[in-house]
Amino acid sequence: MNAVADQHPLSAAGSEHGERGLLRFITAGSVDDGKSTLIGRLLFDSKGIFADQLASISRAKHKRTVGDTIDLSLLTDGLEAEREQGITIDVAYRYFATPKRKFIIADTPGHEQYTRNMVTGASTADAVIILVDVSKVKLGDDGSVTLLTQTKRHSTIARLLGIEHVIVAVNKMDLVDYDRTVYDRIVAEYRKFAQQIGLQDVHPIPLSALAGDNVVEAGDRMPWYQGPTLISLLESLSVYDEAHDQPFRFPVQLVARHDGDKANDFRGYMGRIEAGKVHKGDKLVVQPGGQSVTVKDIRSFDGSLDVAIAGQSITLLLDEYVDISRGDMLAAADQPAEQLKTVKAEVCWLSEEPLDMRRKYWLKHTTKQVAARVTGIDTLLDINTQERRPADGLKLNDIATVSINVQQPLAADAYDAIRATGAFILIDEVTHQTVAAGMIRLG
Repeated sequence: MNAVADQHPLSAAGSEHGERGLLRFITAGSVDDGKSTLIGRLLFDSKGIFADQLASISRAKHKRTVGDTIDLSLLTDGLEAEREQGITIDVAYRYFATPKRKFIIADTPGHEQYTRNMVTGASTADAVIILVDVSKVKLGDDGSVTLLTQTKRHSTIARLLGIEHVIVAVNKMDLVDYDRTVYDRIVAEYRKFAQQIGLQDVHPIPLSALAGDNVVEAGDRMPWYQGPTLISLLESLSVYDEAHDQPFRFPVQLVARHDGDKANDFRGYMGRIEAGKVHKGDKLVVQPGGQSVTVKDIRSFDGSLDVAIAGQSITLLLDEYVDISRGDMLAAADQPAEQLKTVKAEVCWLSEEPLDMRRKYWLKHTTKQVAARVTGIDTLLDINTQERRPADGLKLNDIATVSINVQQPLAADAYDAIRATGAFILIDEVTHQTVAAGMIRLG
């Protein structure tokens, strides 16, 4: 395919303990806030679109622009139902690059019924762009400002999932004649809400995704704004991969009983390192069994390794013969995971079927799946007031703190400490649908 413009070479992804060259971010907001258009503008103005893609959306039958103007939202709204209705339904992932960084974007739906899709996209994100449509924010004559519930819901989910950077993109500034007063009032109200829920790193920016103001180029219609453009801000965000500094965590995915075509006495434990690092000779503990083991060898596609780090998929060989199977955890002997029979967690309920506390669910945690039952709802979070209150049930999009009993012990960490071993999902044992996403809280 012929690209509209040549892609620039990328800078190195960084050292083992340094900055990551890749930034994963999501867009979130209410319906028709301009999320898909914003991403389309980012791709278009940064020359991240191929010529045949551009030709395709120019001919699209569901185009919502006049004349020859390109409907940039169609770059991410790829489903026929999305283009027909003018909404985003599924999570759309797109890749693009600049000379300074490479990016993976997740365009998530704005409809409340698709909040589950937003949770999916946010679970691996380093940053979130919360879009606020100036035409929908209620500005009272008394100075009051009322943000949309979806803005609050998505911001709350971003905080629960531990997303480090929050960009507040006040969009459609062209509809209010680029009025600085309107922008300042919205930003002040959002900062109050962010402080209330505990969001720390908030970056506001005024823009017009449709016109391209402050997306890639600054333009001259908002001279009162002296901050960076959106792309400059995304390029500058610090993303440090803390996984290398955490205690070693290796969920066993598969037990290998042969080494290629060799018929020898081989037993290797295969999986992906979720946190920390491991060396030959390291002492580990098998969880939940508790046996002590020693690393004999570390195998990878490239052969034997002396050390392996978080993110690598490897096979571990041990000096000892012990009973280890899929779902077990190999952890640092001096810093093992917690072993939980009762899990305290915050959950986002993702199913249209309400929680039934009489039923069993499957709890999927790393490579382990166990039978579980929700035994109590401690508090339900009110998105608008951020107050927590008692509840006797959960329905679609509810966020609550719950207690879950599991049939077998889980080797887990607090979500705030290690994301990979602090996250889980609940699965309906009859329909096999994911009904909830959870973040383990210890203490």
